[in-house]
Amino acid sequence: MRRTPPIFLVAVIMVSRKILSVAAASAVAFSVPGLAEPVSPDSFGPSVFTAPGAFPTSLYRHYYNSPTATSAQPQPVISDPVKHTVYPFELTNPATIPQNDTKDPHILPPKASSNQLLEAAFAQVLSIAKNPTFGNDNCARCQAALEVGKFLAMAAPEQGPALAVRLCEHFNFNSDCATQFGILSLGSVITQVAAHADVGGLDGQMLCSHFISGLCPLPPTTPLNLTGWFAKPKPNPLPAPKKPSGKRMKILHISDLHIDPRYANGAEANCTSGLCCRENNFNTGSPTHTIFPAPRFGSFLCDSPFALAMAALESIPVLAGTQKTGFDFTLYTGDIVSHDSEHQLSRDYITYTETVVYDLFKRMLGTGPVYAVLGNHDSYNQAQDAPHSLGGALAEQFSWNYNHVASLWQHEGWIRQSAVDLARAHYAAYMVRRRDGLRIITLNTDLWYSANYFNFINMTNPDLSGMLRFLTDELQAAEDAGDAAWIIGHVLTGWDGSNPLLNPTDLFYQIVDRFSPHVIKGIFWGHTHEDQISIYYANNATRLSAQTAGAVAWIGPSITPLTNLNSGFRVYEVDSGTFEILDAHTWKSDVNAFPQLDAQTRFGPTYEYEYSTRGAYGATIVGWGPDDPLNATWWHHVTEAMEANTTLVSVFNTFQGKTSARTKPCTGQCATAKICYIRSGSAPIAKQNCVQGFGSVQS
Repeated sequence: MRRTPPIFLVAVIMVSRKILSVAAASAVAFSVPGLAEPVSPDSFGPSVFTAPGAFPTSLYRHYYNSPTATSAQPQPVISDPVKHTVYPFELTNPATIPQNDTKDPHILPPKASSNQLLEAAFAQVLSIAKNPTFGNDNCARCQAALEVGKFLAMAAPEQGPALAVRLCEHFNFNSDCATQFGILSLGSVITQVAAHADVGGLDGQMLCSHFISGLCPLPPTTPLNLTGWFAKPKPNPLPAPKKPSGKRMKILHISDLHIDPRYANGAEANCTSGLCCRENNFNTGSPTHTIFPAPRFGSFLCDSPFALAMAALESIPVLAGTQKTGFDFTLYTGDIVSHDSEHQLSRDYITYTETVVYDLFKRMLGTGPVYAVLGNHDSYNQAQDAPHSLGGALAEQFSWNYNHVASLWQHEGWIRQSAVDLARAHYAAYMVRRRDGLRIITLNTDLWYSANYFNFINMTNPDLSGMLRFLTDELQAAEDAGDAAWIIGHVLTGWDGSNPLLNPTDLFYQIVDRFSPHVIKGIFWGHTHEDQISIYYANNATRLSAQTAGAVAWIGPSITPLTNLNSGFRVYEVDSGTFEILDAHTWKSDVNAFPQLDAQTRFGPTYEYEYSTRGAYGATIVGWGPDDPLNATWWHHVTEAMEANTTLVSVFNTFQGKTSARTKPCTGQCATAKICYIRSGSAPIAKQNCVQGFGSVQS
């Protein structure tokens, strides 16, 4: 989605343009699992399952509307077991989508004293003076303008949003400045970041580079100082690997559901901007007449309506053959909330969605815990999470969300009190040590996401939040105990490097190197909505080979079709002794066929088997037995096969979009880039090694 730049930065680009025009007119990403028998090809159930067309009205006791109607999505009455409240119909009524939430608090930083202003001004002047890029250029002017915003934010924080709105209106930056940058939206966040960032140094360079169309060049990755970071050196030799049990577990991986309770059947599904299938969005080419009415089960430019979410959840146990047994456990790699504009969100909308979705997972997927993480849309303000190092009330401004999801996960019986306590203290991240010896370590990846404004404070510290310290300590504990670990999060660390920040993912890469392959047996992300893979190598990928490949990350396909994708999910076969993946099975539903389902209720979407990872790529790997893991070494061999025969890249590209009718071919430079992305586990490696522009199949 398009990022909204901080408005303090808007001033500098406008001022810069004015100065340049005058001065130089010519310059212009704890249950005990049953030890299942080895899975045969026939154990998954039928290859195709067609969900019922009628909505299962017994899901809920009460509805705000008629759940049997086909002209609108069902609107169940939802009671929150944590908050002990019933969510009103106004929260999700498609006809009354709010412009701004006026109920929730919008926190601002404390006003600075005169002495603090003096010291900050002095320090920032010194910082600018030392900055080698400062001079008569746009980058320098951008940072200087940030200084103005900084000191206003410190001296009169209540005026920060007002300044943002006035500058926006003066320079005509947005058609609705008060809605986008006022106190009820991003104004408070921008004011906090301006007040705390070193805008004369790296923070300012990154803000000007990232949010204002590259006014500053992208600074290089800051060299890491790992002295004292690891408690112990990497074992040499590595511990002997655990022996395979010969028994396979079934692990479900679902991601990016993005349920949309405000989805409006028949609304414009081909809108010009924003989230389509909403009554408040239309196509500017036909503002009074709907060009493509929103189908009941979803469309390519829309999030998942209730009907699609239920079709997927009804299909999964049948297709996976787990109706009676349930999954050993499920991974949910984030983003349950719809892609609403910032001004349409509220805390209640976030907690409503969390309550609905986790309850559905519990009821529809059967036994086995769900290990879930927050995605960038699972917060308000969206994509924002503040580091505890801010101190005081600012450090706790998102705790309402961490406490809510931790309590919901406990309410559903998925995590114990020890994990709940960790989640409340670590931005909703936690560790679960399962009785089978596998440790699940979850992360809040908003803390390295480039759209999180709070990450632009003190950027010379790659772990300002302490999230990677938490991860390192948990991996060390796993190594000491001889346990295996899986890491799950939302925003991926590498691929094309377009989503995460450089410094934190550089540190993450070194952590993976330190604890691979003997501890880390799997890494799982979501976020892109696409089916992707990332390989992590030793020594910061200075030598790419099967021998140096240490870990692999699986990026899960989304259930939402947004944007131009089919809907899908994945099931892993995992050895219960080694916790290594032996195969991955992916299913998809053809979104292009959804309009044909509107005139009846007998049939819903059909989910069908798309591919086996081993079957799709394994024929190219010599000497790899049917029970050998699909680990980093195997995946490096796959990339070598891709280099030898780019037809395999085309296969990968098709699966990346879940065989969507809208996925474009990948040939030539695209094929080379895709192989490079697969081999890039961090943003710095991707930026350094890979041609940009081929990361997504959604355009």
